[in-house]
This record gives sequence, C-alpha cells and structure tokens, in this order.
Amino acid sequence: MTQTLDASARPARRTAYTIVDTDIHPVATAASILARLSTGARRRFETLGSRVPAPPEIYPRVRNSGFRLDSWPESGPPGSDLQLVRDQLLDSFDVDHGVLIPLQGHQWGAEEPAYSAELCRALNDCMAEEWLDREPRLRGSLAVPYESPDLAVEEIRRWAGDPRFVQVLLATGGESGFGRRRYWPIYEAAVDAGLPIGAHTGGLEQHRGAGWPSFYLEEHVWNGNMMGALITSFLTEGVFAHLPELQLVCVEGGIAWAPALFWALDDGWALLRDDVPHLTRPPSEVLRERLWFTTQPIEEPADPAELATVLRHLGMDDRIMFASDYPHWDFDSPQHTPRLFPAQAREPIMGANACRLYGLPLRVPA
Repeated sequence: MTQTLDASARPARRTAYTIVDTDIHPVATAASILARLSTGARRRFETLGSRVPAPPEIYPRVRNSGFRLDSWPESGPPGSDLQLVRDQLLDSFDVDHGVLIPLQGHQWGAEEPAYSAELCRALNDCMAEEWLDREPRLRGSLAVPYESPDLAVEEIRRWAGDPRFVQVLLATGGESGFGRRRYWPIYEAAVDAGLPIGAHTGGLEQHRGAGWPSFYLEEHVWNGNMMGALITSFLTEGVFAHLPELQLVCVEGGIAWAPALFWALDDGWALLRDDVPHLTRPPSEVLRERLWFTTQPIEEPADPAELATVLRHLGMDDRIMFASDYPHWDFDSPQHTPRLFPAQAREPIMGANACRLYGLPLRVPA
C-alpha cells in the first residue's frame, strides 16, 4: 500500500503532485573514501588510483567535465556538497524524494576483486553517513563490485533491510554481457533483498564493434544503444525467466528507441524460438512487466506529438519515472519535463510511479 507524507513542514508547492528525482549524482570526496579504507587499500588508492577512468576522464568529453557551470561548490567537485544539492535541486523545485546514483560505483565495481569490494563498501558507507543520515528526502543505490559477483552478494546482504537503499546499482558496460550466468548471483541477492536493479549508462565503455568515437556527440547519443544491448542480454540469456520477481530500471538511456527494439525482438523471436527455449512469451510482454525507464535524457523532437506517438507505442506510462541528471550540463528541471508528456501521464511520471517501485510515500495535498 502506498504511504503518504505530511506536507505541513514543506514550502509552498510548485506542483500539485509528488516529485521524485530518480537520478541524482553525488560524489564522495577522496578524503571521505580514504578514511574508510584499510591501510593497504588506502595506500593503493593514494598511489595508483583506479584502473577504470571516471566518466569525466574519458575522451571524448566536453569541457567542465560534463557538469553545470553553477554546480561547482567552493571546494570539491560537483555533487560533493549536500547543501548545494539542496539549494539547487531539492529546495528549489520542492522535490519530495531523490535517488542517489554515485557514478564512482561504475569504475570501482570493475577493480581487482578485494580492492573493488573495499571501494564499494567505503562508497556505500559514505553515502549512508554523509548523505542519507543528513537528508531524509534522499535514498541510495548500492554500489557493488559487479565483476566479482560473490563479493557483490556480500555487500547487498550487508545492507539488506535498510530502507534508505532502494536499488542495486549496475553499469551498462561490463567485461561481458550482464545477462551472463556469472552475474546471476547479484540479481538473486537483489531479489532476496526486495530490491530492483538500477542499470545506469556507463561502466567499462569499450565501444565494441563501432570503435572508439571521435566526438562527444557520438558518445552522448550512444546511451540508448548500450541500454538496448543490456536489456537484450538480460532477456535472451534467461535472467528474467530465472528470476520472475526481478525489476530492471533503465537509467539515463533515453526511451524513444525502446518500441522499435520491442518490435524487432518479437519479430525475431517468432522465427527463432528454438534458440531461446526459456523465452515462452513474446519479448515485448516480458519487458513491459520487468522494465522501468527514467526520463533524462528524454528525446525531444521538434513536434511534441511525435514523442507522444512513441510513448503510445511503448505503452509504459506507468513505468516511466522523472530524472533530472543533476549536476550534469544536460540537467532536466522538474518544471520543464512535465510539458513533454500528455497531461494524464504527468503525475505518475513525475513521482507516483517511482513511489510505487521504491516504496516511497506520496505527498498529502496541503
């Protein structure tokens, strides 16, 4: 049953409905991480850093590391100052709930196993103590050493039952397709903990097949391709058949490409069912029961009616959730985003859908 939240302690509403931002990027400072590492891991972190580059370090990138110019605090990188996040996002737009997705988990989840486990553990502890303890509007995503599934399971079990963490974080780029059986223990542990998997664009960006891009535009519009590959891997490798309760959240990959992928999968499945005997229903039926999408970066055609047509073909307005992508340069504000969607879909997309998935309370009208 959906909970409710008293509105009396909040400023005047900018909308009549609940707002949940499902993609906020905090950053743990080096000092915060070092303080939580063992002596050996601390020495390695100080001298060698990470073998996987952080997103702002990957060429091609825009200047300013891909962040809003006004998002830099007096000290530290964008996303490292909780008060600035409050000022620029939570308070400015009267956001009811926000889901933190620390992108450091993408790079640290692919490190050497023991080192990876320590980094992810430190990152989760930092998020809990420096963000979730201090701001009740926020929820967390568990960073796990995803290339070492046994250690990832330990980290999920360590936090299982803590309602402040609402999903297990996964990248879209790994050493192999994330539908492979070697990763299944992660998804089994997530289901046991009652948590969805939140797959956010990024990770080991190896750009297989097409080669390394020359321009930021090439990389920036590639997100949907990586997300589509991950979805197809989960479906065809049998993850959804193995775990009927698993829910997968597609974060920061766009949406408009999904109907075409559904059509293609249904068409191919009709001819190749013997290839995937575990897939006993049309792929589109399965995916509409398992997937959730976040809005940023939503495709914005010149004619808004064209986006409405795509969403009608997708048929998943009850599984699309608002995301701002703060503090990145292509931030989508809670004021602008609702205009992209049909009137009847705005309230679910801006908050109610996320409250249903993550078990968050809806705002009670004042």
